[in-house]
This record gives sequence, structure tokens and C-alpha cells, in this order.
Amino acid sequence: MTMAATHVSLLLGLALLSAFVGPSHSLVCTSQKLSNNRYSNCSDLPKLGASLHYTYNASDSSLSIAFIAAPASGGAWISWAINPTRTGMVGSQALMALKLSNGSVVAKTYNISGYHSIIESKLSFNVWDLTAEASSNGTMTIFATVEVPGNATSLNQVWQVGGAVNGNRPSIHPLEEEYKESMSKLVLAASDEIAPAPQHTHSSAVPVFSPNGIGIGLISCLALLASSLMLS
Repeated sequence: MTMAATHVSLLLGLALLSAFVGPSHSLVCTSQKLSNNRYSNCSDLPKLGASLHYTYNASDSSLSIAFIAAPASGGAWISWAINPTRTGMVGSQALMALKLSNGSVVAKTYNISGYHSIIESKLSFNVWDLTAEASSNGTMTIFATVEVPGNATSLNQVWQVGGAVNGNRPSIHPLEEEYKESMSKLVLAASDEIAPAPQHTHSSAVPVFSPNGIGIGLISCLALLASSLMLS
């Protein structure tokens, strides 16, 4: 085998490896399928493999969201929050999905008043239509509509994926650096046209090709090139 053929074979192997990584790492928000919901925007969040689908309605100062993430290894909860006063976890107002020991999924609201203080309570802003669900691919989704300040142009968002659920209470999330950096600014942009999301599917047997992986076309080209070089 020539040196060129060896290089192409290595590239082909990397391409196949990238294409078949697990669903929580290969799916991007544009390929995720949601149940009976329509959102005008989606964003792949920079930490924890999470994504956010959202529609901002400036006329009534509301934000409809679908937050999707997989719990931490061995965990059973995910959370998306708005911090009205600062960046970071402390002071955030959180929506949380918890998978209970009986397999059911519940959605709750929490006031994160400190690093060791999480209180189930109403939030400092109105929340409507709060629900949650779990999918067979290991992800969980939080659906809600929240009230945002009038004329707001951005929000401090914080998200997290956690450990076990004890009874109906979440335990602490892992403390690696990635879990401490899961925050960003969400820029609000009103949209007059809302794009429909595809219908939800619970099948996760075949991973979806996406910009995080390598497309089928590229893999095919690499395979043909490798074969040609090995025969030459």
C-alpha cells in the first residue's frame, strides 16, 4: 500500500468514527425532532452537549423554549435557568426535569439561592405550560413558556445536567470544569415566521449525520479514493 493510500485509509477511519458517535454528541439542534411544538430558533449550547429551541414573542414579552440534554452519567435530571440579576448559577431561576424511580418524568421550578441551597418554589417570573419528557436516546426535554422583561434584548441563561434523583429531589451535579462553565448570553430576536419542527421520534438506533460528524458523501468519496490508490 502506498503512503498516499495509507493516509486516505486513516482519514476514512476517522470519518467513520466521527459519523457513528453517540446520539448525545452527534445530534445538532437542526436535526432534533420535537413533539407538537414550533420554534423559530435553535442553538447548540457550548457545554454539556445541550441545545435550546426557542421563540421570542416581543408583543407579550414571552419566551417559549424546549431545552434538550442528556443527564450526567448515572444521573436523572436536567435544568435550564434564567438568572435575572447576574451571570452564573447563584440567583438563577430554574426549570428542571427529573426522572423518578418509577420511570415517570416530572417538571419542577427551583430558586437557586446559593451553591448549597436549591429551593423548590415559584419563580420570580411567570411560567406557563411547563412539561418534561424523556426519550429513548437518553436525552430529556423541558418545554415551557416564560415571561421575560419588557424590551429585553438578551438573557443570562444557565443550564445543567445532574446526578441522581433521591425521592423527588435532585442531587448535586458533577463538579468538573465543564459543569461550572455551562452559561451564556441568550440574544432575543423576535420572529414573525415560526418554522415547524418535525414530529418527535423515539428511535435512536441510527445516529444522524450532522456538521459535528462527517457526511455520507464525504465518506463515500474517501472510500473510492482509497480503493483507487490501493489498486494503483
